Amino acid sequence: MKKLKPFSVFLLVLLFSSCQQEERIRNSEFPWYGASLANDKFVSLDQINGENFNKLEVAWRWTSVDESIIEKDSTLWTWTNESTPIMIDGILYTSTSLSQVAAIDAKTGETIWSYNPESYVEGSPPNHGFVHRGVAFYEDGANSKVFIGTGDAYLIALNAKSGELVSEFGNNGKIDLTKGLRRPIDRLAYGVSSPPIICRNTLILGSSIVDYPIHESMPPGDIRGFDINTGEQKWIFESIPQENDPGVETWENESWKNIGNTNVWTIMSADEELGYVFLPFGTPSNDYYGGNRHGDNLYAESLVALDAATGKKIWHFQTTHHGIWDYDLPAAPILMDLLIGGKNTKAVAQLTKQGFCFVFNRETGVPIWPIEERAVPASTVPGEKTSPTQPFPTKPKPFDQQGLSEEDLIDFTPELRKAALDYVNQYVYGPLFTPPSLKGTLLFPGVAGGANWAGGVFNPNNNHLYVPSVTLPFLVKLQRAEGAMEFNKYYKLPPTVPSLDGLPLTKPPYGRITAIDMNSGEHSWMSPVGSGPINDSRLKELNLPQLGWPFRMQVLGTQNLLLIAQDGGVASRAYASRGYNIAISSTDIEPSLRAFNYDNGEQIAEIPIPSNARGAMISYLLDGKQYIVIPIGGASKPAELIALALPD
Repeated sequence: MKKLKPFSVFLLVLLFSSCQQEERIRNSEFPWYGASLANDKFVSLDQINGENFNKLEVAWRWTSVDESIIEKDSTLWTWTNESTPIMIDGILYTSTSLSQVAAIDAKTGETIWSYNPESYVEGSPPNHGFVHRGVAFYEDGANSKVFIGTGDAYLIALNAKSGELVSEFGNNGKIDLTKGLRRPIDRLAYGVSSPPIICRNTLILGSSIVDYPIHESMPPGDIRGFDINTGEQKWIFESIPQENDPGVETWENESWKNIGNTNVWTIMSADEELGYVFLPFGTPSNDYYGGNRHGDNLYAESLVALDAATGKKIWHFQTTHHGIWDYDLPAAPILMDLLIGGKNTKAVAQLTKQGFCFVFNRETGVPIWPIEERAVPASTVPGEKTSPTQPFPTKPKPFDQQGLSEEDLIDFTPELRKAALDYVNQYVYGPLFTPPSLKGTLLFPGVAGGANWAGGVFNPNNNHLYVPSVTLPFLVKLQRAEGAMEFNKYYKLPPTVPSLDGLPLTKPPYGRITAIDMNSGEHSWMSPVGSGPINDSRLKELNLPQLGWPFRMQVLGTQNLLLIAQDGGVASRAYASRGYNIAISSTDIEPSLRAFNYDNGEQIAEIPIPSNARGAMISYLLDGKQYIVIPIGGASKPAELIALALPD
């Protein structure tokens, strides 16, 4: 019998792994965070439809294993429950806000096992503190593993059947992610809050880094690829080009030596057939002032395609030059196969906070439609040097409002119109990319506006992309840095969401879903989501239609329904004794699951759910029954998963 060469064996393993992934999706499982490596958030299930949607009921509720720990430790406060499970072979695998991992019976909601890495012992992770979004699953024959990157910067491999550490991976199942980077790392400034992705037997991992610079040399947001079996670091992609690297000239005055961040904190996507992983990069430090880093700052706020096995760059595109608006790429790139001008095209779409949808050929990086460099306003802050132009896609057109003018302000009544004018005239405002200022600038969209990590739904049956977005300005005011933080030169004061005693400053809708025909790049429809503030005493007598709520929306596509569940309110503060921001309260506002018509954007039905959705939804078929699972709670409410299904 002829012996196979090592490379032939490698190809067979890849083929087996890829076929397993496709089979699981066909078998109506939910094996990846966004349903598939493409992050299309679409499942071809049709048991739940427009006619029976109103009959859905809660099949089971699972209380997070975090709750028993929080009850015993009054210093522990979590952010809202953003942890989204995956489903394989009748088992849900999920992370928790405290970076625990649990396996749950997908039919009953009973805990099978849980693993506690005690990530909370040393203090709170960066930015929002204790928050996490999910895990990754890998199988090789009879062996199956669950991987998590923790809030305190460890990569952990667990046996999927037992929940025990995989001894042959890394150092007895763990890898210290603060090691192996190009500068020493402050663990409290560096962690992981999103799931890794696996492509070509390589586990690829990003990082969460505290947004505001607390050291002159901040942690770098370099991307790393690890061997899926041993944990050996196979490659590293430096997100800020170093000396003699192509692109280093975009970091003037040798700023590449100590500027940090430029990380991928959100979800990544991959094409197993091509062997490419697609990385949505964030902003460098400092988010709102770039006087220490003149130049375009490659690869900040760029979409980058890498060879998953080697880490070699295939192509890139920078969506914001010299970013000072915190317009990091927040959502997973969405892979889609389109028919453009009669030709089959492998495409990738990147949604942005500023309301753009950039679309590229995912093999080559060539834009599907032209992208123009257009002049934008210059900064007035001393030492700042903004880019004179920014990229604007010619198609699709923006899916949310961009820039602020008097014409955009609320005008339900003359009194509200005057109040809005009086408010905005205290500050700087103008078109998209109007820079932050010492007087205060109203950014529109703001950091939480436009698209965010909830992403969108791509329906392959009609080649339409459905994009949820928030119409929300953001007030940013810069101040001169002093004392120990003087290296920043300027930093932002605590940012605020401007309003008129709770009413938005601008015309509605405040939360919307937009359908885009991705074959043509044209919008098909736009619909508000949620009633919005129609019951405000100043609006109650006006008999207004739905205005939409300015809250993040979790979306999921099934064969015949577009499902939307909105987030609710959350209040936060800095918690100095543990580190960074925590959520101190979570408030329910119209907690419901809505079903929309793909063709015209009409809401078909709406059912109440116990609390607002805080993480991404999933759906699967098990023993002939379709389930929809939604993460709810966190902060001041118990963190839970709820499963909805039709009655027997």
